[in-house]
Amino acid sequence: MHVTIALFDIDGTLLRAGGAGRRAVEIAIGEVLGKSNDVSLESIPFAGRTDPWIISQALAKYGVAADRALIQEVIARYIAALPGQLALANAFEVLPGVVGLLRHLLGRRNLALGLGTGNAERAAYAKLARGGLESFFSFGGFGSDHVDRAEVLRIGLERGRKKAEREDARAVVIGDTPRDVEAARAIGAECIAVETGGYEASALREAGASLVVSDLRDPDVLEVLR
Repeated sequence: MHVTIALFDIDGTLLRAGGAGRRAVEIAIGEVLGKSNDVSLESIPFAGRTDPWIISQALAKYGVAADRALIQEVIARYIAALPGQLALANAFEVLPGVVGLLRHLLGRRNLALGLGTGNAERAAYAKLARGGLESFFSFGGFGSDHVDRAEVLRIGLERGRKKAEREDARAVVIGDTPRDVEAARAIGAECIAVETGGYEASALREAGASLVVSDLRDPDVLEVLR
């Protein structure tokens, strides 16, 4: 029996956090720099990036060289601020087809459900908990593991193969940005790309996605995750 490790991105793929993540990072940067009411990160791209990368760019914007200790301090403050911002996020939503797909996949003996996300692990589960999705995922690769997206996926795949006790398990990444697709290809994984993150199908196909769908209700998703 073949085994598949499915690694899901979070933001733009499973849910939209209504800007809560960006606001929490702004709060954290403001606390560290003493600029509590004067931090805006609108110019910094978040999509497809890892938390350490985002934070290093945010600090650089304000003229601060980021070392590992400072990045970890900002991440800790971000994680502390995130639940409150998630609670305030009126635009938070779990995306179409997500719950039904995850429930179906959870019952599959030949598939392990995991995460492949740029979010730090505790931030990832805070967002999932806000949407009632945290119980579906018991392992993954996270931004707290590595700054590079491909390495995040590689770590998630290794954990999935260990959990499944199958070193030959195939990998399928589910994401919403060209960076997700490129990182999946870098580790030799197939990639299902969804348009729910705002990228056009042409950009996702050009990046090398195995399948592009408008959202996770598309029945072809299950064909790839066979």
